Amino acid sequence: METKLQIDITKTSKSKLQETDFDNLVFGKTISDHMFVADFKKGEWTDFRIEPYAPLSLNPANATLHYGQSVFEGMKAYKNDEGDILLFRADANQKRLNESAVRMCIPEVPEELFMEGLMQLLDLDRDWIPNKPGYSLYIRPFIFATDDYLGIRPSENYKFMIFTCPVGHYYSKPVTVKVEQKYTRAAEGGTGAAKAAGNYAGSLYPALLAQKEGYDQLIWTDGKTHQNIEESGTMNLMFMINNTLITAPTNKGTILKGITRDSVLKLAKEMGYPVEERFLTVQELEKALIENSIQEAFGTGTAATIAHIAKIHLNGVDYELSSKSPDSFSIQVLETLDKIKYGKVEDNRGWIIKL
Repeated sequence: METKLQIDITKTSKSKLQETDFDNLVFGKTISDHMFVADFKKGEWTDFRIEPYAPLSLNPANATLHYGQSVFEGMKAYKNDEGDILLFRADANQKRLNESAVRMCIPEVPEELFMEGLMQLLDLDRDWIPNKPGYSLYIRPFIFATDDYLGIRPSENYKFMIFTCPVGHYYSKPVTVKVEQKYTRAAEGGTGAAKAAGNYAGSLYPALLAQKEGYDQLIWTDGKTHQNIEESGTMNLMFMINNTLITAPTNKGTILKGITRDSVLKLAKEMGYPVEERFLTVQELEKALIENSIQEAFGTGTAATIAHIAKIHLNGVDYELSSKSPDSFSIQVLETLDKIKYGKVEDNRGWIIKL
Protein backbone atom coordinates (compact mmCIF):
# COMPACT_ATOMS: atom_id res chain seq x y z
CA MET A 1 0.00 0.00 0.00
CA GLU A 2 1.33 3.43 -0.94
CA THR A 3 1.77 5.59 2.15
CA LYS A 4 1.66 9.37 2.38
CA LEU A 5 2.31 9.86 6.10
CA GLN A 6 5.07 8.37 8.21
CA ILE A 7 3.27 6.02 10.55
CA ASP A 8 5.35 3.88 12.89
CA ILE A 9 3.98 0.34 13.17
CA THR A 10 4.57 -2.01 16.08
CA LYS A 11 2.89 -5.37 15.53
CA THR A 12 1.47 -7.46 18.32
CA SER A 13 3.59 -10.40 19.45
CA LYS A 14 0.49 -12.58 19.89
CA SER A 15 -2.64 -12.20 17.80
CA LYS A 16 -6.04 -12.93 19.37
CA LEU A 17 -7.45 -14.14 16.05
CA GLN A 18 -7.14 -17.85 16.75
CA GLU A 19 -9.01 -17.61 20.05
CA THR A 20 -11.86 -15.51 18.63
CA ASP A 21 -15.21 -17.18 17.97
CA PHE A 22 -16.47 -15.34 14.89
CA ASP A 23 -19.76 -17.25 14.95
CA ASN A 24 -20.75 -15.85 18.35
CA LEU A 25 -19.71 -12.21 18.33
CA VAL A 26 -21.23 -9.87 20.91
CA PHE A 27 -21.38 -6.35 19.48
CA GLY A 28 -18.47 -4.27 20.80
CA LYS A 29 -16.93 -6.98 23.01
CA THR A 30 -14.21 -8.40 20.78
CA ILE A 31 -11.46 -5.93 19.88
CA SER A 32 -8.98 -6.43 17.03
CA ASP A 33 -5.21 -6.65 17.53
CA HIS A 34 -4.07 -3.10 16.84
CA MET A 35 -5.00 0.58 17.25
CA PHE A 36 -3.97 3.81 15.56
CA VAL A 37 -2.84 6.70 17.77
CA ALA A 38 -1.89 10.34 17.15
CA ASP A 39 -1.24 13.12 19.67
CA PHE A 40 -2.05 16.82 19.45
CA LYS A 41 0.74 18.84 21.06
CA LYS A 42 1.88 22.44 20.67
CA GLY A 43 -0.82 23.12 18.12
CA GLU A 44 -0.30 20.21 15.72
CA TRP A 45 -1.02 16.52 15.28
CA THR A 46 2.12 14.43 15.68
CA ASP A 47 3.61 11.03 16.63
CA PHE A 48 1.51 8.87 14.27
CA ARG A 49 1.66 5.20 15.20
CA ILE A 50 -0.07 1.84 15.08
CA GLU A 51 0.52 -0.33 18.10
CA PRO A 52 -0.98 -3.37 19.83
CA TYR A 53 -4.39 -2.71 21.36
CA ALA A 54 -3.83 -2.12 25.07
CA PRO A 55 -5.19 -0.16 28.05
CA LEU A 56 -4.34 3.51 28.40
CA SER A 57 -2.63 5.12 31.37
CA LEU A 58 -4.47 8.27 32.49
CA ASN A 59 -3.78 10.84 35.16
CA PRO A 60 -6.70 11.18 37.62
CA ALA A 61 -6.82 14.88 36.68
CA ASN A 62 -7.34 14.11 32.99
CA ALA A 63 -9.66 16.77 31.58
CA THR A 64 -11.93 14.33 29.75
CA LEU A 65 -12.73 12.44 32.95
CA HIS A 66 -14.00 15.62 34.57
CA TYR A 67 -15.41 17.74 31.75
CA GLY A 68 -16.28 15.27 28.99
CA GLN A 69 -14.35 16.82 26.11
CA SER A 70 -14.62 13.82 23.79
CA VAL A 71 -16.13 13.04 20.39
CA PHE A 72 -16.31 9.84 18.38
CA GLU A 73 -17.50 8.21 15.19
CA GLY A 74 -18.92 4.84 14.18
CA MET A 75 -18.29 3.30 10.78
CA LYS A 76 -17.85 -0.12 9.17
CA ALA A 77 -15.61 -2.02 6.78
CA TYR A 78 -16.71 -5.05 4.75
CA LYS A 79 -15.18 -7.70 2.52
CA ASN A 80 -16.30 -8.61 -0.97
CA ASP A 81 -16.08 -12.08 -2.49
CA GLU A 82 -12.57 -11.35 -3.75
CA GLY A 83 -11.34 -10.46 -0.26
CA ASP A 84 -11.02 -6.72 -0.90
CA ILE A 85 -11.73 -4.36 1.99
CA LEU A 86 -14.67 -2.04 1.31
CA LEU A 87 -15.17 1.12 3.37
CA PHE A 88 -18.65 2.66 3.30
CA ARG A 89 -18.79 6.47 3.13
CA ALA A 90 -15.67 6.98 5.25
CA ASP A 91 -15.30 10.54 3.94
CA ALA A 92 -18.67 11.43 5.49
CA ASN A 93 -17.56 10.05 8.85
CA GLN A 94 -14.35 12.09 8.71
CA LYS A 95 -16.28 15.29 8.02
CA ARG A 96 -18.83 14.59 10.76
CA LEU A 97 -16.07 13.88 13.29
CA ASN A 98 -14.63 17.31 12.60
CA GLU A 99 -18.04 18.96 12.86
CA SER A 100 -18.42 17.39 16.30
CA ALA A 101 -14.88 18.42 17.22
CA VAL A 102 -15.52 22.08 16.36
CA ARG A 103 -18.62 22.13 18.59
CA MET A 104 -16.62 20.66 21.49
CA CYS A 105 -13.55 22.94 21.08
CA ILE A 106 -11.43 20.01 19.89
CA PRO A 107 -8.88 20.44 17.06
CA GLU A 108 -9.99 18.98 13.74
CA VAL A 109 -8.26 15.90 12.34
CA PRO A 110 -6.94 16.48 8.80
CA GLU A 111 -8.52 14.25 6.18
CA GLU A 112 -5.14 12.81 5.17
CA LEU A 113 -4.34 11.83 8.76
CA PHE A 114 -7.77 10.29 9.32
CA MET A 115 -7.81 8.29 6.09
CA GLU A 116 -4.19 7.18 6.08
CA GLY A 117 -4.25 6.07 9.70
CA LEU A 118 -7.51 4.22 9.09
CA MET A 119 -6.38 2.48 5.92
CA GLN A 120 -3.06 1.33 7.31
CA LEU A 121 -4.80 0.00 10.42
CA LEU A 122 -7.36 -1.89 8.29
CA ASP A 123 -4.63 -3.27 6.06
CA LEU A 124 -2.75 -4.59 9.08
CA ASP A 125 -5.86 -6.11 10.69
CA ARG A 126 -7.61 -7.21 7.48
CA ASP A 127 -8.01 -10.78 8.78
CA TRP A 128 -10.30 -9.42 11.49
CA ILE A 129 -12.93 -8.42 8.93
CA PRO A 130 -15.57 -11.19 8.87
CA ASN A 131 -16.27 -12.61 5.43
CA LYS A 132 -19.91 -13.60 5.88
CA PRO A 133 -23.29 -11.96 5.20
CA GLY A 134 -24.52 -9.62 7.93
CA TYR A 135 -21.08 -9.32 9.54
CA SER A 136 -18.57 -6.49 9.34
CA LEU A 137 -15.71 -4.73 11.09
CA TYR A 138 -16.97 -1.91 13.29
CA ILE A 139 -14.56 1.05 13.40
CA ARG A 140 -14.37 3.49 16.29
CA PRO A 141 -12.39 6.72 15.69
CA PHE A 142 -12.41 9.11 18.67
CA ILE A 143 -10.67 12.18 20.08
CA PHE A 144 -10.36 13.16 23.73
CA ALA A 145 -8.65 15.79 25.84
CA THR A 146 -5.40 14.82 27.57
CA ASP A 147 -4.54 17.83 29.71
CA ASP A 148 -3.99 17.00 33.39
CA TYR A 149 -5.67 20.11 34.69
CA LEU A 150 -8.83 20.79 36.67
CA GLY A 151 -9.57 24.25 35.34
CA ILE A 152 -12.62 24.56 33.11
CA ARG A 153 -11.24 25.49 29.70
CA PRO A 154 -10.57 23.68 26.42
CA SER A 155 -7.67 21.29 26.73
CA GLU A 156 -4.44 22.16 24.95
CA ASN A 157 -3.52 18.53 24.23
CA TYR A 158 -5.54 15.69 22.70
CA LYS A 159 -5.32 12.10 21.55
CA PHE A 160 -6.88 10.75 18.34
CA MET A 161 -7.33 7.01 18.21
CA ILE A 162 -8.94 4.34 16.04
CA PHE A 163 -9.65 0.76 17.04
CA THR A 164 -11.86 -1.88 15.45
CA CYS A 165 -13.98 -4.86 16.40
CA PRO A 166 -15.64 -7.60 14.33
CA VAL A 167 -19.42 -7.56 14.77
CA GLY A 168 -22.63 -9.21 13.75
CA HIS A 169 -26.11 -7.69 14.00
CA TYR A 170 -26.68 -4.96 16.62
CA TYR A 171 -30.35 -5.91 16.92
CA SER A 172 -31.18 -9.55 16.32
CA LYS A 173 -34.94 -8.89 16.15
CA PRO A 174 -37.37 -6.00 15.58
CA VAL A 175 -37.26 -3.45 18.41
CA THR A 176 -39.89 -2.06 20.74
CA VAL A 177 -39.82 1.65 21.58
CA LYS A 178 -41.46 4.10 23.95
CA VAL A 179 -42.16 7.75 23.14
CA GLU A 180 -40.39 9.83 25.82
CA GLN A 181 -42.23 12.99 26.84
CA LYS A 182 -40.52 13.91 30.10
CA TYR A 183 -36.77 13.65 29.71
CA THR A 184 -34.80 15.48 27.02
CA ARG A 185 -31.92 14.26 24.88
CA ALA A 186 -31.08 17.56 23.18
CA ALA A 187 -32.27 21.15 22.79
CA GLU A 188 -31.72 23.80 20.16
CA GLY A 189 -28.40 25.50 20.78
CA GLY A 190 -27.04 22.44 22.57
CA THR A 191 -24.77 19.61 21.42
CA GLY A 192 -27.40 17.27 19.99
CA ALA A 193 -25.93 17.34 16.49
CA ALA A 194 -22.44 16.45 17.78
CA LYS A 195 -21.40 12.86 18.33
CA ALA A 196 -20.17 13.80 21.80
CA ALA A 197 -19.77 11.34 24.65
CA GLY A 198 -21.86 13.39 27.06
CA ASN A 199 -24.94 13.21 24.84
CA TYR A 200 -25.06 9.47 25.33
CA ALA A 201 -24.35 9.61 29.07
CA GLY A 202 -27.34 11.88 29.59
CA SER A 203 -29.65 9.53 27.72
CA LEU A 204 -28.80 6.40 29.71
CA TYR A 205 -31.11 6.93 32.70
CA PRO A 206 -34.36 7.54 30.75
CA ALA A 207 -33.46 4.63 28.46
CA LEU A 208 -32.88 2.40 31.49
CA LEU A 209 -36.31 3.28 32.87
CA ALA A 210 -37.87 2.32 29.52
CA GLN A 211 -35.93 -0.95 29.42
CA LYS A 212 -37.24 -1.83 32.88
CA GLU A 213 -40.72 -1.43 31.41
CA GLY A 214 -39.83 -3.86 28.61
CA TYR A 215 -38.87 -1.51 25.76
CA ASP A 216 -35.61 -1.64 23.82
CA GLN A 217 -35.24 2.06 23.07
CA LEU A 218 -36.81 5.49 23.44
CA ILE A 219 -38.25 7.76 20.82
CA TRP A 220 -37.03 11.20 21.87
CA THR A 221 -39.23 14.26 21.48
CA ASP A 222 -38.09 17.88 21.31
CA GLY A 223 -36.83 19.40 24.55
CA LYS A 224 -39.09 22.48 24.46
CA THR A 225 -42.60 21.12 23.86
CA HIS A 226 -42.15 17.32 23.70
CA GLN A 227 -44.55 17.38 20.78
CA ASN A 228 -42.15 16.71 17.89
CA ILE A 229 -40.60 13.32 17.16
CA GLU A 230 -36.81 13.56 16.90
CA GLU A 231 -34.65 10.42 17.01
CA SER A 232 -34.01 7.26 18.99
CA GLY A 233 -31.15 6.40 21.32
CA THR A 234 -28.94 4.66 18.78
CA MET A 235 -30.48 5.67 15.47
CA ASN A 236 -32.39 8.17 13.38
CA LEU A 237 -36.08 7.37 12.90
CA MET A 238 -38.16 6.98 9.76
CA PHE A 239 -41.89 6.42 9.27
CA MET A 240 -43.62 5.26 6.12
CA ILE A 241 -47.11 6.76 6.26
CA ASN A 242 -49.42 6.56 3.25
CA ASN A 243 -46.44 5.67 1.03
CA THR A 244 -44.51 8.78 2.11
CA LEU A 245 -41.23 8.51 4.00
CA ILE A 246 -41.09 10.98 6.91
CA THR A 247 -38.04 11.73 9.06
CA ALA A 248 -37.00 14.60 11.30
CA PRO A 249 -34.82 17.37 9.81
CA THR A 250 -31.24 17.89 10.94
CA ASN A 251 -31.11 21.68 10.55
CA LYS A 252 -32.21 22.46 14.13
CA GLY A 253 -29.01 21.17 15.72
CA THR A 254 -30.79 18.60 17.89
CA ILE A 255 -30.39 15.52 15.70
CA LEU A 256 -27.30 13.66 14.58
CA LYS A 257 -26.69 13.88 10.83
CA GLY A 258 -26.81 10.14 10.32
CA ILE A 259 -24.84 8.81 7.38
CA THR A 260 -27.11 5.77 7.04
CA ARG A 261 -30.05 8.19 7.30
CA ASP A 262 -28.67 10.25 4.42
CA SER A 263 -28.01 7.12 2.36
CA VAL A 264 -31.55 5.83 2.89
CA LEU A 265 -33.08 9.17 1.89
CA LYS A 266 -31.02 9.27 -1.30
CA LEU A 267 -32.07 5.70 -2.17
CA ALA A 268 -35.73 6.45 -1.38
CA LYS A 269 -35.73 9.34 -3.83
CA GLU A 270 -34.05 7.16 -6.47
CA MET A 271 -36.76 4.54 -5.90
CA GLY A 272 -39.49 7.12 -6.43
CA TYR A 273 -40.80 7.45 -2.88
CA PRO A 274 -41.98 10.88 -1.69
CA VAL A 275 -39.71 12.06 1.14
CA GLU A 276 -40.58 14.63 3.79
CA GLU A 277 -37.82 15.88 6.09
CA ARG A 278 -40.00 17.41 8.76
CA PHE A 279 -41.01 16.85 12.34
CA LEU A 280 -43.77 14.30 12.77
CA THR A 281 -45.80 15.50 15.73
CA VAL A 282 -46.76 13.22 18.58
CA GLN A 283 -50.41 13.93 17.73
CA GLU A 284 -49.85 12.90 14.10
CA LEU A 285 -48.06 9.74 15.20
CA GLU A 286 -50.84 8.80 17.61
CA LYS A 287 -53.50 9.39 14.96
CA ALA A 288 -51.60 7.28 12.42
CA LEU A 289 -51.16 4.49 14.97
CA ILE A 290 -54.87 4.51 15.87
CA GLU A 291 -55.90 4.54 12.21
CA ASN A 292 -53.26 1.93 11.31
CA SER A 293 -51.95 4.14 8.51
CA ILE A 294 -48.29 3.57 9.41
CA GLN A 295 -47.01 1.01 6.95
CA GLU A 296 -43.71 0.68 8.79
CA ALA A 297 -41.37 2.42 11.18
CA PHE A 298 -37.65 1.80 11.48
CA GLY A 299 -34.38 3.20 12.72
CA THR A 300 -31.24 3.85 10.70
CA GLY A 301 -27.65 3.90 11.94
CA THR A 302 -24.19 2.49 11.38
CA ALA A 303 -24.52 -0.07 14.15
CA ALA A 304 -28.19 -0.87 13.66
CA THR A 305 -28.19 -0.40 9.85
CA ILE A 306 -31.98 -0.80 9.45
CA ALA A 307 -33.78 -1.68 12.69
CA HIS A 308 -37.44 -2.54 12.24
CA ILE A 309 -39.82 -1.29 14.94
CA ALA A 310 -42.42 -3.81 16.09
CA LYS A 311 -44.14 -1.86 18.86
CA ILE A 312 -44.54 1.81 19.84
CA HIS A 313 -45.70 2.83 23.32
CA LEU A 314 -47.44 6.21 23.41
CA ASN A 315 -49.63 7.80 26.09
CA GLY A 316 -50.05 4.55 27.98
CA VAL A 317 -50.95 2.42 24.95
CA ASP A 318 -48.87 -0.21 23.15
CA TYR A 319 -49.38 -0.12 19.39
CA GLU A 320 -48.26 -3.21 17.48
CA LEU A 321 -47.03 -2.53 13.97
CA SER A 322 -47.86 -4.97 11.23
CA SER A 323 -45.12 -7.43 10.26
CA LYS A 324 -42.82 -6.18 7.54
CA SER A 325 -43.53 -7.66 4.12
CA PRO A 326 -40.78 -8.79 1.72
CA ASP A 327 -41.60 -5.90 -0.62
CA SER A 328 -41.65 -3.21 2.09
CA PHE A 329 -39.43 -0.19 1.59
CA SER A 330 -37.16 -0.95 4.56
CA ILE A 331 -36.47 -4.47 3.28
CA GLN A 332 -35.74 -3.16 -0.22
CA VAL A 333 -33.42 -0.41 1.01
CA LEU A 334 -31.60 -2.76 3.40
CA GLU A 335 -30.97 -5.22 0.58
CA THR A 336 -29.73 -2.40 -1.66
CA LEU A 337 -27.39 -1.06 1.03
CA ASP A 338 -26.00 -4.54 1.71
CA LYS A 339 -25.33 -5.13 -1.99
CA ILE A 340 -23.39 -1.88 -2.13
CA LYS A 341 -21.46 -2.47 1.09
CA TYR A 342 -20.47 -6.04 0.23
CA GLY A 343 -19.59 -5.23 -3.38
CA LYS A 344 -22.43 -7.22 -4.93
CA VAL A 345 -23.35 -4.34 -7.23
CA GLU A 346 -21.31 -1.59 -8.82
CA ASP A 347 -20.99 1.53 -6.69
CA ASN A 348 -22.07 4.42 -8.91
CA ARG A 349 -22.55 6.90 -6.05
CA GLY A 350 -18.98 7.22 -4.80
CA TRP A 351 -19.83 5.62 -1.47
CA ILE A 352 -17.22 2.85 -1.43
CA ILE A 353 -13.47 3.07 -0.90
CA LYS A 354 -11.72 -0.18 -1.85
CA LEU A 355 -8.47 -1.25 -0.24
